[in-house]
Amino acid sequence: MPNIKSAKKRVMVAETRRMRNMARKNEMKTQIKKFTTAVAEGNKTAAEKELLASVSILDKTAGRGVIHKNAAARRKSHLYRAYNNM
Repeated sequence: MPNIKSAKKRVMVAETRRMRNMARKNEMKTQIKKFTTAVAEGNKTAAEKELLASVSILDKTAGRGVIHKNAAARRKSHLYRAYNNM
């Protein structure tokens, strides 16, 4: 445990940010899972709606620095490929 006041604050801030990032990642994963279920069901209109929502969330998460921008681009590419192969 840190002894210096600023180091104690850094620990608290890091924990807060970790929890916030974890929540954003979970939201992203849930949205992608909704898309994959729509694709598995073969529902084209629902899949398109979920695709747009998933891409939006991926862009937001990458913009906030939760995931790397190339990781977001890779995931979007996989989603579009799955949608086009329906």
